[in-house]
Amino acid sequence: MGPLLVLVSAACFGSLAIFGKLAYDAGVSTLTLLFVRFALATLVFGVLLGARPSLAASLRGAGARALAIGVGLGAIGYATQAGLFFAALQRLDASLLALVLYTYPAWVMLASFALGRERPTRRRVVALCLSSAGLVVLLAGAAAGSFDTAGVVMGLGAAFAYTAYILVADRAGLDIAPLALTALVCGGAACTFAVVGALSGRLQLDVPADGRLWLGLIALVSTALPIVAFFAGLARVGPSTAAILSSFEPVVTVGLAYLAFSEILSAMQLAGAVLVLGAAVLLASPTRAGTPAPPEF
Repeated sequence: MGPLLVLVSAACFGSLAIFGKLAYDAGVSTLTLLFVRFALATLVFGVLLGARPSLAASLRGAGARALAIGVGLGAIGYATQAGLFFAALQRLDASLLALVLYTYPAWVMLASFALGRERPTRRRVVALCLSSAGLVVLLAGAAAGSFDTAGVVMGLGAAFAYTAYILVADRAGLDIAPLALTALVCGGAACTFAVVGALSGRLQLDVPADGRLWLGLIALVSTALPIVAFFAGLARVGPSTAAILSSFEPVVTVGLAYLAFSEILSAMQLAGAVLVLGAAVLLASPTRAGTPAPPEF
């Protein structure tokens, strides 16, 4: 069951960009999408906390500092990552954006080198080179068609924001159960988009029926369900195997993008995708020191 749960998680996360595109087509604004996504996910995790006394106890036992950091990770870090991702999604193909974002394991590794948290090894340097080369090949392939510079910059910004989120969360050393921490992160992100919506007056409350469908799928199928499935699978197979299996996520996005929007990667982009995914698998292999962070997209 462990590998299956992680693969289900990856498939659900991989559908996020597809449902996002469909929500945009239904007339849903980015701000509304982000607020509803995190508000509904927070509600789901709140129900889980109520049903699981051990999870609720994890929050009650955490100090005020830990709770503030958890909310701050969502309100600042995760909100920034999600905002940039969905802003880029309005400009880029879902498949290209998913692969650009999935360079984040290499950026985490590079930042860890720069901060002195990890030492370079041959395996890590090779993985970093593979990911960097894959990104260059992906973008070169995209440039052969209609290249949206702003979209690519925002996509890379999302990858960098997620890198910072992982590094801060890792250094914080919070003694909170992962699902309980995720509830804090989603709640913090929901608060950020609620405040932005209230101040800007751009929060769209009158959403068409098909838009509500996609919003519900984004919050439940592409956010809450995969997070729960990932942690359940992680407990059974361990972090390295879970991280490797999670590389299935962008593959799902590429496949669904083809089925939903007829998006097709060029031969050059496919080569870049292989390099990016190969680097992610190499970094997540069991001989790598450290524990990979769970993909909480």
